[in-house]
Amino acid sequence: MPITDLLPWNRDSKKLPVRRERDRDLPVLRGEFERFIDEFFANPFSMRSLWDFFDRRSEFIPRVDVAESDKEIRVVAEMPGMDEKDLQVSLGRNYLTVSGEKRSELEEKGRRYYRLERSFGSFRRTIPLLAEIDEDRVEATFKKGVLTVVLPKSAAYQKQARQIKVKKA
Repeated sequence: MPITDLLPWNRDSKKLPVRRERDRDLPVLRGEFERFIDEFFANPFSMRSLWDFFDRRSEFIPRVDVAESDKEIRVVAEMPGMDEKDLQVSLGRNYLTVSGEKRSELEEKGRRYYRLERSFGSFRRTIPLLAEIDEDRVEATFKKGVLTVVLPKSAAYQKQARQIKVKKA
């Protein structure tokens, strides 16, 4: 979270903070690498820590974009190789939850993999919502591996913000 979000004049802002997941990738990777090094030097002849390190990197976590306009919040998630039957979308009081499972389609018979970069597994993403949502008009669509959830803001919430004309003194 940027330090500007902690300033008193930003505290009551109803705008969603922009956070890019790629900004967190390097510190997370650094922490995992440091933990791997610590475990390795604690027991250098154990391969368990090496396999655990690489296995953790194979978890599937869909990338999510969240955008807000005056009338709605739009959540777009990339889920390549998945079907809509593998997804669950639920709306809580102040959050949207997207969960599911990306299943492995690997055939192991007679194949030896020398490179395996695709990731699989169960996931759960919870997105905080900073606006009152009209629950009856929420729509979710899934096309070509992309989930789009449109969350219209309630009429009462939209009326809260209004323009104030500034007059010359």
